[in-house]
Parts: sequence; C-alpha cells; structure tokens
Amino acid sequence: MAALRQSPRLIVVAIAAFSFVACFLIFTPRSTYSNPHSIGHSASRVPPASSLGKTDRVFDKEYKGNSSPADINRVTNETLGFEKIFVVGLPERTDKRDAITLTSSLTGFRVEWVNGVKGETVPDKAVPFAADRKKLWETNLGSWRGHMNAVRKIVESDLSSALIMEDDMDWDVRLKPQLERVAQGARALLSSASRPNSPYGDDWDLMWLGHCGEVFPETLDENIEKPDDDPSIEYMSRKFVIEKDATVPPKDRVTGLVNFGNYPEYTRWVHITGAPICTFAYALSQRGARKVLFDLSVDHLTGPFDNALAGLCRRAVSTWGIEDPAMAGDRGLDAKCISVTPPIFFHHKARGLINGDSDIQTVKDGQIREKGVTENIVWSARNNIKNLIMGTRIESQYE
Repeated sequence: MAALRQSPRLIVVAIAAFSFVACFLIFTPRSTYSNPHSIGHSASRVPPASSLGKTDRVFDKEYKGNSSPADINRVTNETLGFEKIFVVGLPERTDKRDAITLTSSLTGFRVEWVNGVKGETVPDKAVPFAADRKKLWETNLGSWRGHMNAVRKIVESDLSSALIMEDDMDWDVRLKPQLERVAQGARALLSSASRPNSPYGDDWDLMWLGHCGEVFPETLDENIEKPDDDPSIEYMSRKFVIEKDATVPPKDRVTGLVNFGNYPEYTRWVHITGAPICTFAYALSQRGARKVLFDLSVDHLTGPFDNALAGLCRRAVSTWGIEDPAMAGDRGLDAKCISVTPPIFFHHKARGLINGDSDIQTVKDGQIREKGVTENIVWSARNNIKNLIMGTRIESQYE
C-alpha cells in the first residue's frame, strides 16, 4: 500500500487491470454441459459475446476464431466449417439473391445457389409414395423439391457436410463466434473423437440451426410419461447451455415454443432435436443427407418438408441411448439430430412490400413495411448492411 500511495501511476495501472478482468468476467458467456444427473463446465473458450466495438469488424472473413481446442476455429472459414453452403431460392427472386450475396460476403462466408422449384412443374410420377398433392399446397411441393435438389447435391458430390438455408435468411453479425459455441455443444453432445474431421464433430446427421420454434425432446407426448430412469430420457435430456449470451434477445422479446420465462435471461441451448417447425437453416452430414434423401423422397413423403424432416428426427430420438436392439424396437433410420434454441438463423421480413416476404404464403397486395425486421437476431446482419459497408456503428434491434 505504501508503494501505491507513493506512485499514482501504479494506482491507475491497478485500476485499469481490475476493470479489464471485471469486464471480461461480466461479458464472457459461460457454457455448461448438463443433464439431469451431471453438470460440468466446458473447458473451451470463445471470444466475449459483447466484444463488438463501434467500428470493430473482426467477425468477417478476417476473423479466425478464438476457441480451444484450436480445430473448432475451422467454423470461421468461408464455408462456416462445412464443405459447402447452399441457398435454395426461386431464380426470379433476384432481390433475395442480391441481399443474401451481399450479407454473406460482408460477414465472411460464401454461398452457392440451388434453384427453387414451382410445385406445378413437379409431375405426378415424381411425387413420392404416400404424398397427396391435393392436400399439399403446390408451393409446399415445390419447396420440398427445391430442398431435395440441395440434399441430392450433397450426396452426388460426396460432400462431408453442407449447410442449407432458405433465401430470406438473416443472422447476427457475430455469427462466427456463435458457431464456435454450437461446435462446442455438438461435440459435447455427440462426438467422441478428440480431433474429428468436422469442427462440429463426426457423429451427427442433422443440425437444425434455424427454425420457427422448437421444443425439448423430453417434453414430447411420447416421452413425457417415461420414468426418469429410462435410458432414453437421460440421453435426450442432455443440453449444452450457453449462459449470458448477448446475442440472445431479452426475455420479453425472444420467440419460440420453449417457455423462455422459466430460464435465466440470455440463455441459448444446443440440444437433442425435439419437434422443430420450419427449415430456415440446417446442416447435413453425408450420412444425414443419404438418410433424408431416402426418407423424404425415395421411400415416401408424408407431408410438408419441414414436418417430414422433423418427423425423421423425432422417430429416432425416443430410443436414443438404448443399446439393446430388442428394447429399442423399430428405430427406423436412427437419425442423430441436434437443434439450437433460440435459433441463430431466422427469416428476414424486408423493408418494402409485405407480399414479397414468402413464395409459399401470400398476403394482401399493397401493404408496406417501412423497416426490415428479424425475430431472435440481436445485431441483424441484414439491417446493418450499410453499417458493415461503411464501417459505422452496428445497431441492435433491441436498443
């Protein structure tokens, strides 16, 4: 203390050091891998969720990650840790192509386009077994075929993995640090390899990164009555919890099927898939793409694409963790699916004519939206395109 009293400069240095440590502890999100029987802390580290300054653009293509183990940082490459990124959209929607191309470039990754399909161009002979096109909207049939074309590309090109997204997607300008967390979670839930080929691990079939809403699998009707000591319940209830995540909206603004009010504010989960709605953005491994192409095209199709894809995951989840085949019953394709809740991709409602939002649903012509909006995204990349180009302050949707 005597030395500090004699040297004001030391006092300043000490205060600055204390302030830095305090800010780091406050703003760095913590990860917890949990199930009903054990709780532990992730040994991995990622950059603070609140580290974006006034003109800081470190999360674009120049950002190389800050995680341990270092191989997780592969999620920051130009394909976000996958081999390819496909965007499905009708060729005539050049407005959406312009926006996706610009936004992805500014946030440091590149996409390839897969042409969407109009349902009326799908002949009856090409409609899968069990699908009733009279009950499906033609637009739903077209959506299914467009996604199948993207899935087929994964199979025919023998890609180890690919991300597929729809053409009206938006994401946070901090997408790459978010994906570092997702990779940690996916590996904690499923991967057993110390250095997997994929930064997300090698034991997953499907990762649901963008959806309208999702539930935890233990809350599904077929699982809720199972006893707590059922091995499948223990398995499906495990979650990788990301706490104090500044990229999660405030509790009263986040949307979805989970009752977020029952959990601490600014929480995100990487968890076993329950029953998500909408296929905004999802990743498939090669094995997963083969399962999807078989289950939703070659073998049968039971309804709209998103419901059918969720059904593939849901049929498998109730028997996960059961090693005895006799106990497991009909496990089907045993798809291993992971979801992120709240999602990190969501559809953007652009400024302009509201009837341009969707090519599946239509609304009354003439209605105008004065400002674009995206649910569940704090620092919307779409709403910050000009700021990203000009290097000016990134704006939150919730300030």
